[in-house]
Amino acid sequence: MRTQVAIIGAGPAGLLLAHLLHQHGIDSVVLEAKSQQYVENRVRAGVLEHQSVDILNAAGIGARMMKEGLLHEGIFLHFAGGRHRIDFQELTGCAVMIYGQQELVKDLIAARLAAGGLLYFDVDAVSIHELYVDSPRVRFRHGDVEHSVECDFIAGCDGFHGVCRATVASEHLTLYERVYPFAWLGILADVPPASHELIYANDARGFALLSMRSPTVSRLYLQCTPEEDIEQWSDGRVWDELQARLNIPLATGTVTQKSLTPMRSFVAEPMRFGRLFLAGDAAHIVPPTGAKGMNLAIADVYVLARALEAFYRKGLKGRRPAAGAEAMEGLNAYSQTCLNRIWKAQRFSWWMTSLLHRFDEHSPFDRRRQLAELEYIVSSRAAARTLAENYVGLPLSAW
Repeated sequence: MRTQVAIIGAGPAGLLLAHLLHQHGIDSVVLEAKSQQYVENRVRAGVLEHQSVDILNAAGIGARMMKEGLLHEGIFLHFAGGRHRIDFQELTGCAVMIYGQQELVKDLIAARLAAGGLLYFDVDAVSIHELYVDSPRVRFRHGDVEHSVECDFIAGCDGFHGVCRATVASEHLTLYERVYPFAWLGILADVPPASHELIYANDARGFALLSMRSPTVSRLYLQCTPEEDIEQWSDGRVWDELQARLNIPLATGTVTQKSLTPMRSFVAEPMRFGRLFLAGDAAHIVPPTGAKGMNLAIADVYVLARALEAFYRKGLKGRRPAAGAEAMEGLNAYSQTCLNRIWKAQRFSWWMTSLLHRFDEHSPFDRRRQLAELEYIVSSRAAARTLAENYVGLPLSAW
């Protein structure tokens, strides 16, 4: 088959890219290794920056998000026995939206199917060929049928463990990574959240986070070891530990899911190899402390969609465009444009992680320094604004 853009991966990045391209009249095929049911129920991030919200609304897929999402105008920092609010709205004029990644994926799949776009679930044996020619190819198997897709470009939106980045020869990649000595034990519980906004807790016992997915579903996290045995964490033990670290009355309820999230920072440079463009987790991972993962994926494909639209608009000759310098300008700048934002998000995510977690190697001096920095943030408008403007999302001019 023939298409203009082959998109590998049907997470938020791949599906949003397909939707944005469709709005510009650009054909695409989306390939996903998992089932539709799996991707629609895969619980991931839930905090959307204000610019991510704007992008989704402008794309015409934000109606359910605006109806069911939870608008948050601040967060709480809990440390040294006190709770302090960082007021995003007052400090920046912006807010964030709590809307689960799986809900956004459902919206995007529905939009893709309604538009009649090609979307293959349960594919395997995906392979990429001839990245450095004008017509690269993607081969895959769907059911018992082998397929070959000829295209102009390939978007690698298939996550950290996907085939796209692995296709690139190692000598062409520079990898930056930091693995943290702890993980998050996360739970979903059918219980109303104990706070109307997120609470980030720095406690001597370890970090904790009170979040939510809806007015009736809580999402909560505890710092633990990467080797933690979830089976050793009974529901009662989880609730007791959350109560101790958050120091807030918690209504206990049915725990519907437990998971372990290792903490790492990762960036692959560059993000373009010939006609292959990496986006989202295929190119970068951030610790979830800064709530940047899904937002970076949205930013990547927003930049890529604009560059592809300019390419076809400026260079189109029939179905296949001429690759003139003007038409290629946005695509040539894609990697550096995205990396400028990614490294700012990496810095913020590292800072939030370092600020809020207990490190085994910390001395009493380190612990007091950490608490002093938290005290400075909540007592200084300038410091609070720095946190707030990074959390709600840096402006488009910073891309």
